[in-house]
Amino acid sequence: MPISICTETQQRQLVAPCALRPLVRSYVEDSIVRRYRPHSIANRERAARHFCHWLDRSGIAIDRVDDNVIDRFARHSCDCPGNRASSTMSKPYIHCVRKFVDYLVQTGVIRKAEPAPEDARITAYGNWLRQQRGLSESTIRAHRSLLKKFLPLLGSEPQAYDAALLRRIFLAEAQCFGTDHMKNVASLLRSYLRFLAVQGEISPVLVQAVPSIAHWHKSSLPRFLPGAKVEALIGSCDTATATGIRDRAILLLLARLGLRAADIMNLCFDDIDWQQGILRVRGKGRRGSSLPLPQDVGDALLRYLTEARPDVPEPRVFLRALAPYHPFADSHAVSSIVNRALRRAGIDDAPSRGAHMLRHSAATAMLQAGATLVTIGTVLRHRSIDVTGRYAKVDTRALGRIAQPWPGDASC
Repeated sequence: MPISICTETQQRQLVAPCALRPLVRSYVEDSIVRRYRPHSIANRERAARHFCHWLDRSGIAIDRVDDNVIDRFARHSCDCPGNRASSTMSKPYIHCVRKFVDYLVQTGVIRKAEPAPEDARITAYGNWLRQQRGLSESTIRAHRSLLKKFLPLLGSEPQAYDAALLRRIFLAEAQCFGTDHMKNVASLLRSYLRFLAVQGEISPVLVQAVPSIAHWHKSSLPRFLPGAKVEALIGSCDTATATGIRDRAILLLLARLGLRAADIMNLCFDDIDWQQGILRVRGKGRRGSSLPLPQDVGDALLRYLTEARPDVPEPRVFLRALAPYHPFADSHAVSSIVNRALRRAGIDDAPSRGAHMLRHSAATAMLQAGATLVTIGTVLRHRSIDVTGRYAKVDTRALGRIAQPWPGDASC
């Protein structure tokens, strides 16, 4: 018999979903099977009931629901029974409604509108980035999204592209956006022009027509935390909880091995060789590397796998702490773990608050412990020693031995 997670008192306060009651019951049962927490299921049920009641009162058929209907619900002046009067719904509440609609789409109750076909040039470019350049799916999505903006400006005939057109488009964009965005634009245009050159549609020389953004190579110091604060960060995890056990394992991987957030997100069981004490990491451009697994990192990983990780058939190691238990959606989730740890540890002066800061911290700690730049570059999987060379600036003792005295009055 279908059940509700709400108490009898809450049931009396909930609006009736009318003829759509079976859909709400099915949704609640699915949430229970997927092991959502009771309070989360109650919130999902309450939002689904309210939305179904409003649909019935508004005369909107369930198979007509789309984003516009959800927006109308979000803006309706609510006087529905069991809800406090309000002119708008909160964002978390509407998020619950969207989850209910997503469930109805997945079960075939609502037929999702087919997306507009993508430009064939964008599809071909994305395939080239994936197959020939080995970029991650998140990077490919970003490139494709930005290219959609510039294709209408470039035109449909690559043979007509010239330096004047590229510079005109680039400078017009620069009037509205800052340096970081324009670096991305320059990178995209060069990448797309290389793709066209490979296809034989333009001359490779045209790539050089894209202007460069002025910057000073290695002008800034790597943003890192001192060793004592890194240890405080790791120690802030509450290992009496499953979330704390997971977060400690992630922080140790970031701080000891200098992994990227994407490395954490994509780490699979097959990447861990317990017998040899090796961690295999698939980095940028599909380049794989094997790194030694330090004792404390291995212990933290093993504890997470045996004591805290949900028992679900998923090849990736790290999962969300709350049901439904699935891998992180993107690398921002890993950076959020670092940010929360900084707050718990009371570290307010961190140079940045994302996962990459711990990569810089790992490199700096290795340098200060006497490791060579070649060794650091190998651990961090840099393609060029020139990239690793920026960390030499943080070794102030070594720099002090070779620094020339200031000329003083001789400079006047």
